Amino acid sequence: MITLKREDYETILAHARACLPEEACGLLGGVIDQTGNKRVEKVYLLENTDHSSEHFTLSPQAQLAAVKDMRANGCTPLGNWHSHPSSPSRPSQEDKRLAFDSKASYMILSLQDGDAPVLHSFHIEGGMAEQEELVYV
Repeated sequence: MITLKREDYETILAHARACLPEEACGLLGGVIDQTGNKRVEKVYLLENTDHSSEHFTLSPQAQLAAVKDMRANGCTPLGNWHSHPSSPSRPSQEDKRLAFDSKASYMILSLQDGDAPVLHSFHIEGGMAEQEELVYV
């Protein structure tokens, strides 16, 4: 299970809409409890250096700065998030291929239905994606 504050969801949504028609992306920092549940404490809005509507790349410098900030604030890297401007909230084949960290959560925000955005979180390992329980607090 992964929990996300409603205001963090709104921040992700606003950034994703502002980046249209490109995919938006960022990182998630937070804590993992003794049972393995994750709680997002901070959302990082990063630039899609590909400036593409079909894929994203985070700059290594921006990633490093975000991870340093997480550690300075007592957080652990939990995973990343990105938007799908015109496709469903599920990992594409490219998303699965590029999911190198099996401990990470991969959140995908679909904007394909305009006024009805959909955010899901996934565990991806060995090319297989399993939806994680996402709870808003």
